[in-house]
Amino acid sequence: MKKRELLLLLFSLCSVLVSAQQKVPNRFRTNIPLDSIHLSDPCILADKKTSTYYMTGTGGLLWKSKDLARWEGPYRVAETDPDSWMGPKPEIWAAELHEYNGKYYYFATFTNNAIKIDTVKGNVIPRRASHILVSDKPDGPYKPMKDPTYLPANMPTLDGTFWVDSDGKPYMIYCHEWLQNWNGTMEKIELKPDLSGSIGKGKILFRASDSPWSREKMEDKVLPNRVTDGPWLFRTGTGRLGMIWTSWVFQDYTQGVAYSESGTLDGPWIQEKEPITPPNFGHGMLFRTLDGEWMMSVHSHKDVNGRYIRIPHLFKVDLSGDKLKID
Repeated sequence: MKKRELLLLLFSLCSVLVSAQQKVPNRFRTNIPLDSIHLSDPCILADKKTSTYYMTGTGGLLWKSKDLARWEGPYRVAETDPDSWMGPKPEIWAAELHEYNGKYYYFATFTNNAIKIDTVKGNVIPRRASHILVSDKPDGPYKPMKDPTYLPANMPTLDGTFWVDSDGKPYMIYCHEWLQNWNGTMEKIELKPDLSGSIGKGKILFRASDSPWSREKMEDKVLPNRVTDGPWLFRTGTGRLGMIWTSWVFQDYTQGVAYSESGTLDGPWIQEKEPITPPNFGHGMLFRTLDGEWMMSVHSHKDVNGRYIRIPHLFKVDLSGDKLKID
């Protein structure tokens, strides 16, 4: 089997496993240790108003905790419109929670496998896009807003995240999926002031091939990996703008970091030479605990007898200097 075909097969298996995971009934549990939860792309909101941590990710579910150690859930919090392009039961990937101007926003990737938008190199691409839901409460329910779409319908996008840039305007940062363009991109698009829709067109920030650390093997050649995944923006203690994001080092899911030379989303973005996390930890995000300590939430990525096991993990981080450091 050629390397390209193997990569497509692995991607397809991941999609099937995520889809199957969402169809399995979830039994509500309490007092659950973090490492007993199977969850991809964990994102944690530390809400001071309720003194509670809210964790979401792939699957459209929510977990709650008072101390980050013991959790209860899962809760179903995303309410999509069955008459929209998403259909009655969309897959939900990489959900994030963001508080902004007194409301709570649910950034997620929604997939409707019944709609096919493209076929590239023999691979059929379904309708998939980053989208935003809103709620008055951190635990939802999260519901659609005004605009039915944020990004072009003929373009598969994923892992949308939120950032207010130095111009004071809100933006969505997202990935144009490599399966269509064959060299995944990281892009930005301006959002309306209430995040109810997007303004204008997206702009490319960097491409997967810009990374000096991510690699894949194609036949007898070692090349830059094509995947961009899981962006998250931050500023260091010196005010430097950075972005953590994930790709692959051959078969290892791994996270790197880039910094903007201009201090704005427009970059240029300079990639660090080495990954920021150990192998098979990725899709990270940063949050400040209720006690003011900076943490990184990631998931581990492990293949057990052909089944992907993904578990949330927390790393302490240091943002006091000019670079992000993992303690």
